[in-house]
Amino acid sequence: MDGEVLTMARARDDAAPAVTDLYRGHALGLTRLAFVMVGDRQTAEDVVQDAFTGLYRRWGHIEDRERALNYVRSAVLNGCRNALRARRRPLRVTHQPAVWSAETAALVGEERREVLAALARLPARQREALVLRYFSGLSEQEIAAAMGVSRGTVKSTTSRALAALGRLLGDDQ
Repeated sequence: MDGEVLTMARARDDAAPAVTDLYRGHALGLTRLAFVMVGDRQTAEDVVQDAFTGLYRRWGHIEDRERALNYVRSAVLNGCRNALRARRRPLRVTHQPAVWSAETAALVGEERREVLAALARLPARQREALVLRYFSGLSEQEIAAAMGVSRGTVKSTTSRALAALGRLLGDDQ
């Protein structure tokens, strides 16, 4: 029992600097991802904070710490799904988001609002695939890991999502 307690104490000691480094390097990008998924800043920040808190708590149980970013990214996606499910209504991006960064200010343009509104009308899985690919710039393999699906599913979902987005935007955007 003493060995197990010592191991857990060492894991906590290792967790703080490692999770802090991950947070510093990726929290902003993950918050942007969550913002596009849920449509409001506060929920996005909460989702990301919960994901990093979960990573810190589970640090001692993570076998491959090189994949910690994948763990956090998956937790953010799951948190977004839960937040949207809790609302019990589809995401409607008809508001103008508060300007909280230069990137958000750029999104306020009419064309981008139309794209965000069309993106919000896609099924959740298609929206996730597009946001992870084109907003976060992840590879198909990274998207598959984050979404918990195969690489082939990512390819087909992304293809269907692009076609649906084109139809919603009238193919002239």
